[in-house]
Amino acid sequence: MGELVFVGLGLHDENGISLKGLMEVKSAESVFIELYTSLLPNFSIKHFEEVSGKKLWVVSRRELEDENGEAVLKEAESSKAVLLVPGDPLIATTHVALRLEAEKRGIKTRVIHGASIVSAAMGLSGLHNYKFGKSVTIPFPEHFSETPYDVIAENLRLGLHTLCLLDIDAEEKRYLSIREALEMLLKVEEKRKRGVITGERLAVGIARAGSHNPTVKADFAEELLRYDFREPPYTLIFPGKLHFMEAEALIAFAGAPLTVRKMVQ
Repeated sequence: MGELVFVGLGLHDENGISLKGLMEVKSAESVFIELYTSLLPNFSIKHFEEVSGKKLWVVSRRELEDENGEAVLKEAESSKAVLLVPGDPLIATTHVALRLEAEKRGIKTRVIHGASIVSAAMGLSGLHNYKFGKSVTIPFPEHFSETPYDVIAENLRLGLHTLCLLDIDAEEKRYLSIREALEMLLKVEEKRKRGVITGERLAVGIARAGSHNPTVKADFAEELLRYDFREPPYTLIFPGKLHFMEAEALIAFAGAPLTVRKMVQ
């Protein structure tokens, strides 16, 4: 029997993989990689192949989702196959579905974890991870939804922080910006008038987490609309009730205005 090993690549480039993950790659008969569920800005397939000594087979969204990962599963039925995944494996439901299908076919599966935007965003902002509520994805305008507004509203009601993952289409090199996300939420506020996302709402924008030069900026929404976060990928956080240490972290790590000290509860 073969096996399928899901290996996380981390957040920015080919150096984000763990030593354990690299060892799994080197001992595999076939190595696949998908690069559509997230953006790895500086990932070099050529350099990774040189370091690992393995040829990488890039699989598309169509191959993993529409074709149910058949190419990957076929290799894993009789040999060791590795699927390289941006961030941490199984965060995306695509990979959960593939793992379930592999198990149904009697293919052994294992997971080698990698750095995730979920933990990275929390760490970069200095906000306490146990105070985050439900996370949400803010979609592109053509897939507009008021769900993110509702999720943020409920988390704020409970005093919890909200992690917003901004939509991407890596195959088309398209990434929802922090400005676009805020503009959509402000439009919902104009309609709903609940005081959830106003120009005075504190938010934290993060760009290129995991790189040598991530941008982390905390400010009120009206100010973040004008801030230049430079290159993607992007993440947005709406803080809930702040502990005094969180307020100090936002000032020190994210350049938040000193007035956030008055928001401590």
